[in-house]
Amino acid sequence: MTTTPAVPTTDLYDEHGENLLVCGTQFRQFGGRRAFAGPIRTVSCHEDNALLRELVHGPGDGAVLVVDGGGSLRTALLGDLIAGAAQRNGWAGLVVNGAVRDSRALGGLDLGIKALGTVPRKSGKTGAGVLDVPVTFGEITFRPGDVLHSDEDGVVVLPAA
Repeated sequence: MTTTPAVPTTDLYDEHGENLLVCGTQFRQFGGRRAFAGPIRTVSCHEDNALLRELVHGPGDGAVLVVDGGGSLRTALLGDLIAGAAQRNGWAGLVVNGAVRDSRALGGLDLGIKALGTVPRKSGKTGAGVLDVPVTFGEITFRPGDVLHSDEDGVVVLPAA
């Protein structure tokens, strides 16, 4: 597994200025790993986590999974079982534009997890959604292969060369 060192987002901004994409979404921190970084993989899924579940059960290779749930807080796209699979399979972290559940258990995982909030309701399991496509939220577009860095100060993306 290749690990991308987490560089403080403020240092990255000082170095790259406006070439660094800064996500405007104010995420909450849920995982036990406060700072994380890695190449981006994406899944776009609205209130349905079947594709997300399938993806994290495969090798993560130090990548960060950006999950675009359309900002929905109605159902949780991630809970302790899916997050545990992500940790075991070598994912560096997940950034969820949506809700999570099992927040206490998520805090005990050595995995970066950021999301908008929590809700106890499970999501659908139909498999609706798309993998590895550009997704846009927080005033930036997350593209597979770009490198995401996350810490207490926010989420930033270095576009691939």
